[in-house]
Amino acid sequence: MTSDRVSRSRFFLGKVWHLVRPYWFSEERWRARLLLGAIVALTLGLVYLLVLLNEWNRLFYNSLEQHNFADFKRLLLRFTVLAAIFIVGAVYKLYLTQMLEMRWRAWLTRRYVGEWMADQVYYRLELESRGTDNPDQRIAEDLRLFTNATLNLSLGFLSSTVTLVSFIGILWMISGPLDVTVAGTALHVPGYMVWVAIVYAIIGSALTHLIGRPLIRLNFLQQRFEADFRFSLVRLRENAEGVALYEGEPSEQRSLLDKFEQIRANWWSLMRFTKHLTSFTVGYSQVAVIFPILVAAPRYFSGAITLGGLMQVSQAFGQVQGALSWFVDSYASLADWKASVDRLLTFSEALDHARAEVASGSGIHVDTEADGRIQAEDLDLRLPDGRVVLDQARLAVEPRERMLVTGPSGAGKSTLFRALAGIWPFGRGRVHVPKDARVLFLPQKPYLPIGTLRAVVSYPAPSGEFADAEIREVLGACRLEGLTERLDEPGNWTLRLSLGEQQRLAVARALLHRPDWLFLDEATASLDEATEAHIYALLDARLPATAIVSIAHHPTLTAYHRTQVALVPDGDRSRLAVAASEPRWESRVLPSTS
Repeated sequence: MTSDRVSRSRFFLGKVWHLVRPYWFSEERWRARLLLGAIVALTLGLVYLLVLLNEWNRLFYNSLEQHNFADFKRLLLRFTVLAAIFIVGAVYKLYLTQMLEMRWRAWLTRRYVGEWMADQVYYRLELESRGTDNPDQRIAEDLRLFTNATLNLSLGFLSSTVTLVSFIGILWMISGPLDVTVAGTALHVPGYMVWVAIVYAIIGSALTHLIGRPLIRLNFLQQRFEADFRFSLVRLRENAEGVALYEGEPSEQRSLLDKFEQIRANWWSLMRFTKHLTSFTVGYSQVAVIFPILVAAPRYFSGAITLGGLMQVSQAFGQVQGALSWFVDSYASLADWKASVDRLLTFSEALDHARAEVASGSGIHVDTEADGRIQAEDLDLRLPDGRVVLDQARLAVEPRERMLVTGPSGAGKSTLFRALAGIWPFGRGRVHVPKDARVLFLPQKPYLPIGTLRAVVSYPAPSGEFADAEIREVLGACRLEGLTERLDEPGNWTLRLSLGEQQRLAVARALLHRPDWLFLDEATASLDEATEAHIYALLDARLPATAIVSIAHHPTLTAYHRTQVALVPDGDRSRLAVAASEPRWESRVLPSTS
């Protein structure tokens, strides 16, 4: 059992090193190491000052015992100097530690955000359940906890180790031997206060772990429940109109309160175990104040040591016992740190797994060719649970094409578009895209980032990429004249605009970006028939060199497309209806679709 625990501890520490190592060997390694070196030097200097103060303690109390006013004044001046140096060192140690913490956190944030966003990994993680709930919380909160706790705990451990090495020799020499008789046997115990401190710390550490062990799991769950509750609140705000129209307030309120109940119930468990742990650790610390005086009192009353010697023994014992009790004092922080590390490890492993899937070339492979058309070959599209959507599908979209894709809901139309966009990871096949092709996909519900209207219309290009006059012109052309004078207005435009206005704004983006291929996934479904006809006429007139492929259910749009492809489920095969000069589509659609 012990060997298993040791193996698990080594395995865990190896994973922690996997999280810690990259920064200290990154492009910032020399600045980070210099900062860490300065912090370590200040830590060692502060411990040395404690040694000097321990010696001062003996001299000061001796001067009091001897009524030596001259020594008393001289020692007060010496204390003032030592205390001033200690204060400056402590302040700059904290300042540099906070600086290093933020630099480390910033580097880790850039790294994790980059890995999360690269190759649509964030999208893959949302499609699959990999135990990576709330990645936003892991990046924002867990990285903060990890860097803060790792630095503070490691520096605290270093300080305790150096303090132990520095004071254990002092305590050994000044505490002297203890002669006791046990069962008629005389025992001579040299440096007996050292052994007392060691036994005291071992008992305290063992009891602390026994009492506080459940806190690790409870802290992990608390972070998860807090993140779930926060996400639900944000989601309600973003879908406020839909909830209001459904009059879904009671349902949403029940859901929010249920999630908060998880926080409350887990918090009570945290409170209970924290109370037990705090009761022990506070009692342990309070006993440690008087305990060394009680143990050393016999030698003082026998005249073996002076009052100054007694106070020096007491302080040295406190330093040794405090250093040995680092585990006791840091247990609550260790529990929080372990919870954040576990969440970061699972997140990091999920990112590694997703990147490995991308690198392996498995799934749908997208490549660039000199051929001037977008072409899909032998596409097998599946859902995350393994169910087949399309089997051995083929499609070719020529430049300047006008293609309409129709079919009942669940036939796989949107999944096909996701595969052509290169973001659908489930299935096999190849998609060929012309080199340097500019491709734009407009989903049914457009994404509108929070910011100025100018930035929203220009997205994904940066704000300022297009002239204001050009933006105002395309907004007017899309019948959004009321927005033309609001380009500098910031806000959450998803909540300010109706879905029809959002869809027209997305079309305005397309007119600004002028892509070579434009895919519209029911991107005008919320428009009335006349406005939809106006939008398609506008796209046809403004983007004559652009291939336009649409998913739509409105039969009136047939007039704006030269090629029509229909996906019709029929048993385990598809009934294909193509109206074009030559067949462009072959597929087999199974009934188990979504």
